[in-house]
Parts: sequence; structure tokens; C-alpha cells
Amino acid sequence: MKFRLLFTLALMCFLTGCSVFGSNKDTKNLVADGLTPKELYEQAEDKVDAGSIEQAIDQYEMILSSYPGSKYAIQARLDIAFNLLKQKKYNRSITTLNQFIKKYPDIPATPYAYYLRGVAAEKKSSSILDKLITDSAQRDVESVRDAYDYFIELIEVFPNSKYAEDAKTKLAVLRNTLARHEFYVALYYTEISSNIAAINRSKYIIENYPNSATIPDALHLMAYNYGVIGADDLAVDVRKVLNSSFPSYSPSYSLK
Repeated sequence: MKFRLLFTLALMCFLTGCSVFGSNKDTKNLVADGLTPKELYEQAEDKVDAGSIEQAIDQYEMILSSYPGSKYAIQARLDIAFNLLKQKKYNRSITTLNQFIKKYPDIPATPYAYYLRGVAAEKKSSSILDKLITDSAQRDVESVRDAYDYFIELIEVFPNSKYAEDAKTKLAVLRNTLARHEFYVALYYTEISSNIAAINRSKYIIENYPNSATIPDALHLMAYNYGVIGADDLAVDVRKVLNSSFPSYSPSYSLK
């Protein structure tokens, strides 16, 4: 009886390609078509070079499922995120990078994952019309805020990484966009005579984006709204700050 049980177990393992001792090496090889992680990765790179991005991503994902603990799996995760970004699949790219950062919080490749996540959010916020018709600050800036926060996080967590300096440059651009967005909101409040709300929004710009190019416009708009509500002393004080800090300032906008 015991012999028959052992024979049955051995036969099942033979048929399924498993080992009595629990090794899954042969199963992995079957799943990966018998290829090593290096061979799978090289095939994926060839597909990228040929422009077959979807097939390349499938190949990278095969590495993740077949050899999750290999060094090629680490690189494959980043390559998946990068190629999704190239395909403008920004949400999937960001999700993949979030998973990478959670799984590998402090390896040499992690700063790049932080940086690429910021780039993906930044690209998501862009529009083909930005340089022709629209000001990106006039549209929804949720992705701009995400990109800003991602780059801030990169700089805080990995201040000495080679990506931190470029992130600082990107932050300056994103900061101007966010400040300009807040200014458009303040301008809208001014035009509908919600003057207190316009003043508070202008203050928000000055307090949260002190180095942005929108500061003089925010000061000018604040002084205008103080004047409208009869707070003349405050209007004079704000204009003094504007004139002393930006002596050559002229408004970049006009009120309707």
C-alpha cells in the first residue's frame, strides 16, 4: 500500500515536471520556453529595437513571472515602465514605478524610478496645443502637482543622486505652472467680484510659490482687490512691496 502511494506520487511528479523535493526549476524553464533570464532579456531588447514594444513588454513580464528574483527582473520592471511611458500610457507607467519603489526602496536603481515617475506625470500633464493655443496652467493641473510632489520626494529621499539636480530644474518649471494656475483662479474670483477669495488666492501664491514668476502679478492683483473692498492702507502697503521688489513691473493681464 505504501509502495503504491509512493509510486503514484512519483508518477504525478514525473508527469507535471516537478521534483519530489519541491524544486520548481524545470517548471520555470517550461514557462520561460527553456530560456534563461539573460536570454529572455536580450530577446526583449531586440523587440524594442525592432519597434515591437508590446511584444517586448510581454517578454519583460515573462522574466518577472519566471525569474522574479533575478537581476534581470529588476531591470525588466524599469524597462516596462519606460516603454509604457513611450507609448503614452502614463497611468500604467506610474503604477509600475510605484510598485518598483515599494518593492525596492533603496537599491542603486531606485532614484531613477523616482525620477521616471516624475517624468511620466509631467508628460501626462502636457498637451500638443500648449505652445500653440492654450496655457497649460489654465487646464487641470492635477498631474502637474503629482509631478511636482514626485520630484520633491526624489530630492528629499535621494538628495545626492545624479537625478536630483535635473529634478530641481524641472521643479522650477512646474512651480511656475502651478503658481500661474492659482493666479488664473484668483483672476476669475476678481472678475466675479469675489474679492476676498481673490486676495486669499493671491496670498496663497506668495506663500507657497515665493520664487515663481507669478509673484508680481499676484501682488498687483492683491492690491487691486484691496482697493475694491476699501482696504486702502493694505492696498498701498502691497503696492510698496511690488514697486520695491519689481520696479520695472507692468501687468501681464487685463481685467474684464
